[in-house]
Amino acid sequence: MLKKTVILSMTLIATILIYAAMQPDTFRIERSISINASPEKIFPHINDFHRWEAWSPWEKIDPGIKRSYSGAESGKGAIYEWQGNQDIGQGRMEIVKSTPSRNLVIELHFLQPFEARNTVEFQLEAGDNATAVTQAMYGSNSFVSKLMNLIFDMDKMVGEKYEEGLVSLKTIAEH
Repeated sequence: MLKKTVILSMTLIATILIYAAMQPDTFRIERSISINASPEKIFPHINDFHRWEAWSPWEKIDPGIKRSYSGAESGKGAIYEWQGNQDIGQGRMEIVKSTPSRNLVIELHFLQPFEARNTVEFQLEAGDNATAVTQAMYGSNSFVSKLMNLIFDMDKMVGEKYEEGLVSLKTIAEH
């Protein structure tokens, strides 16, 4: 009986590890919203890390978060570093591309609770009376990330925060 239990357990573990290994090597989490404001009115809120506290849901998770800013005041070269509790962790963001009122690309480096490097991108597309704003995060899926994705739905978890942040950005930009 013990031998059968051990063999069954090993088979289950091997199946999980093989399934995780077969997951995609990259990921992309993306959400969009229509904002009744011009790209010129919206863009400054994402191009300046000092303004993120007003709309980013990540800023509200840890009231005691420690923030530091360096590099450019805004736009390309602006750097934002944070250190928070176990829910927010520690990391660094740097704007690496800033095309006014159109596109923003950020290198995101998580240090804790686990190390990861990803890219965050904002796209703004002007319409007749509104602007479509898309926020995406993409990067490599390490084996550990693939295993974590079997337990946690990262698209849902991060996607919900992106939706929350985009709604806050909409509220700010429309008023």
